[in-house]
Amino acid sequence: MTNEDIQHQWYLEYQIHKNRPGLLGDISSILGMMSVMIVTINGVDLQKRGMILQTNDEKKIHLLREVLKYIDNITITAFRPITILDRLAVRHGRYIDRDMSDKKTFRFSRDELGLLVDFFSEVFQRDGHQIIGIRGMPRVGKTESIVAGSVSANKRWSLISSTLLRQTIRTHLADDDMNTNNVFIIDGIVSTLRSNERHHSLVREIMRLPATKVIEHPDIFVRETEYEYDDFDYIIELRNDRDEEITYDVINNDFSAFDIS
Repeated sequence: MTNEDIQHQWYLEYQIHKNRPGLLGDISSILGMMSVMIVTINGVDLQKRGMILQTNDEKKIHLLREVLKYIDNITITAFRPITILDRLAVRHGRYIDRDMSDKKTFRFSRDELGLLVDFFSEVFQRDGHQIIGIRGMPRVGKTESIVAGSVSANKRWSLISSTLLRQTIRTHLADDDMNTNNVFIIDGIVSTLRSNERHHSLVREIMRLPATKVIEHPDIFVRETEYEYDDFDYIIELRNDRDEEITYDVINNDFSAFDIS
């Protein structure tokens, strides 16, 4: 396969000032004449349209960017090589809420579990070492969304510590379970406050694997271990609603009362 055969995807987004008849047809015609294929198209937020484009010629993308400037009633708001967030925005018709002061932090509410599962699925398909933290109050859907994302990504998931069904504290894994293609799920409270040294040793071994690790309650995990926030690739916040405060005050007084299933 030559470089000319490799297809690259780009994200095009534009603001519609006046949605006149034939506007999308004009844009589609331009793309067709330049042999740039539309993979997916959808509305994104209010009065915006997002497209995933595909071509094997980057020169066509630069030319297309200039041509689109002359189309009335639209303003180009994004034109770049596609990212995970762009792909999800087109699929779901809205952007993920991202903390602009800490760009590794993404916020979801319980009514966005489908979007969160798709986010996990995209991230889990990446190979190699990555650490993902997820914050949230009890019974908000943390473990369930991780498991669903693993299934969607066609990855095997392994609970190292959890309270999904009952308290799980693993002290060893079979050789097959140490597969770097797995998604390892660790509950930061159970692993650091409710376990023993054999479990701690297993967690340290897993954290060294070139694999995906998802840490529930990352704040407690960071507080009680040598790991820091900078070690995390993503931090997810999952709330029952947008205004809910995520707090661990109860475990500071009596962590056994913090039902984190």
